[in-house]
Amino acid sequence: MLESLLPGAQHLQNIHPLVVHFPLAFLAGASVLYGLGWITEIDSLATTGLWLLLLGTVGAAAAVATGLHAQDGVMVDPAVRDALLEPHEQLMLTTLGLSVVLTVWGFLGRPLPARGRTVFLLLFLVLLAVMSRGADFGGRMVFDYNAGGSACPQPIGFTK
Repeated sequence: MLESLLPGAQHLQNIHPLVVHFPLAFLAGASVLYGLGWITEIDSLATTGLWLLLLGTVGAAAAVATGLHAQDGVMVDPAVRDALLEPHEQLMLTTLGLSVVLTVWGFLGRPLPARGRTVFLLLFLVLLAVMSRGADFGGRMVFDYNAGGSACPQPIGFTK
């Protein structure tokens, strides 16, 4: 059924690539709306940021779950696994942890926490940096080493 809805998905080794983009977009969007809500003091922007944060956290949990489930079946050279997959996994687990902390904090102090607001927003910047670095490792696996696809023979050896 998936092949009829998403014919390109038939080339995927697993569904992880189908879910990873949601947390990237939702968490980045949440940080922008929180920042705008803080600058403009418009609560509806921060409220929307909070809901995007929640969606991003749920998406991050789905991305981590599908990634952990798929990691043993990903056909990559052991050197690629060590150099890219392991750091990608650690950074994305950290991203999930940070997003959970921010989500709980956000709901406790909704829409924008008054206590520790600066730390809350700075933690969002840390989350974005960690997430971006982790996504870069994932993107390198996909685009440089064809992890998750069947477009070329596997495994491709690691090169810097």
